[in-house]
This record gives sequence, C-alpha cells and structure tokens, in this order.
Amino acid sequence: MDWDKLRIFHAVADAGSFTHAGETLHLSQSAVSRQISALEDSLRAPLFHRHARGLRLTEQGELLYNTAHDVFAKLNMVESQISEAKETPVGPLKITTTVAFGSVWLTSRIADFVSMYPDIEVTMVLADTELDLSMREADVAIRLEPPKKPDLIQRHLMSIGYHVYATPEYLKKRGIPLTPEDLDDHDLIVYGEDATPPVENLNWLLDAGRTKGDGPRKPVLKVNSIYGIFRAVQSGIGIGAIPDYMSNEVGTLVEILPEIRGPNLDVYFVYPTELRNSARIGVFRDFVVQEMRTGIRT
Repeated sequence: MDWDKLRIFHAVADAGSFTHAGETLHLSQSAVSRQISALEDSLRAPLFHRHARGLRLTEQGELLYNTAHDVFAKLNMVESQISEAKETPVGPLKITTTVAFGSVWLTSRIADFVSMYPDIEVTMVLADTELDLSMREADVAIRLEPPKKPDLIQRHLMSIGYHVYATPEYLKKRGIPLTPEDLDDHDLIVYGEDATPPVENLNWLLDAGRTKGDGPRKPVLKVNSIYGIFRAVQSGIGIGAIPDYMSNEVGTLVEILPEIRGPNLDVYFVYPTELRNSARIGVFRDFVVQEMRTGIRT
C-alpha cells in the first residue's frame, strides 16, 4: 500500500472533504481527489460516500481509517522518542486540562514556562472531555481525577479544597451568614444537572447544616461549569463554593463560613509511558509542581 496515498486518505477522512484536506496538505483539490481514486482502485473498494454535504467513510473506509489512525499515532510517538533531546528540552509539547483550570490557573503561569524554555513549542488544549494520551492527542494532561487507562504514568500533585465566597455588595444587602444553617436565607449558586463535576457532591452547599429530613435548599442559579459559578458569584447573584486554584483570582470577593468545606479535588499530572524519558515532559512536570507549591492555597 502506498504510504503517501494512505497519508492523504487519513487527512481527507479527518477533514471530511477534498478541499479542506488539500489546504492542510498544501495540495490542490484535484490532486487529492486523484490520489484517493487511485487508492480506491488499488484496493478495489470504495472508501468514501460522496454527497453534497461532503464525504462519509464507507464500511471499508472506516476499517482502513481506524488502522491508519493507529499506525500514524504510533509513528508520531516513535518519531518523538527518536528526536527527543535529553540534554536540552526542545520540540512540541501539547498540554491538555479542563477549561476552568486551564483558563484560570495554567494560562496565567504558562508565560514563565515559555520564557524558561523557548525551544519548547507549547500548545494548550482546554477541554472538559479527556483527550486520549495513548493515541497522542496530547503529550501530557493535568487532570482533576485519576486516569482510567493503565498504560499512563500518573503523579498525584495535590488535593484542592473549596471555600465559600460572595461579593461585599451581596453581603451588605443580604447579611453575612454566620452558621451553615443561615444559608437557608441566602441565594446559592451550584452545579446544574448538565454539569460533569470531577468529584461527587460538589453541590454540598445545598445540604450544609441541614438534617436529612429537611431536604436540600433550592438554588438561585445552576451553572454547568465551575468557571461559570465563579463568574456568577463575582456578579453578585449569590453565594458559591470556589476551588482553591482560583484563590488568586477572587479579588474583592469575601470568604464566608471558613469552617465548612466541600470534597477535595485531587490533581494529577499524567503522560504516556513512552514519554517517561522526555526532557520536555520532565521540565514541565517540575514547573507545575513548583507552581502548585507556591501558588495554590492549602
């Protein structure tokens, strides 16, 4: 099988059209189309259904794509291992973490890392869905829950707690709750049903200070992300629980009820076993560890 045609096929399957694949490969649409037709002729099987909205893989195309995807991922891994300079960290480093943690904590610190290691080409992918590190969708992840796959190296970085905040304006208007029971008379902002929080019972404010028979409080607002909760608290809508990695961002928010705490959030540094000797992974790991020691409230 012609490797060049296979590479073009893989790009077309990812892009969903000859035109978009051509832009990625720096080839004309007609050149891409000819290569795919030639590959189909050599295999004596159609690989794509062609229709007005673009291309869709046939059953044979799906089989070839899945195999090609695995092969190219492994080749990229081998290439990275071979080219890794152990003495001088250099080359691409794709980092993935959650939208909130990446937006609030990591992006405010990554400039220092880039300045320290200018030969490392940093890419950040912020997503609340996990990228597949084994398939090299990213090189390293900072995750707020332990990895589920056994072929990944994980390092527990630290546990993060939550504190309860509100704006001075809200507290001036509604009063300061002095006990958990006082939350009955306040507006609470919590996770919504569509949220996928990393640990259970992150809506503990609804139950704090209540007996089982009372049932949970009714929130004033439900939000599907911790960053949304943070911004809603900042706007003065009500009271919310903010994780400690946001502690440097709370600004004028006032902490209340410091004696009550929610579940801890465990932070993990995760990467594939194939990259255990990567200089880029090592220096980034050390950077994150140092920043967490000095930059997150405990």
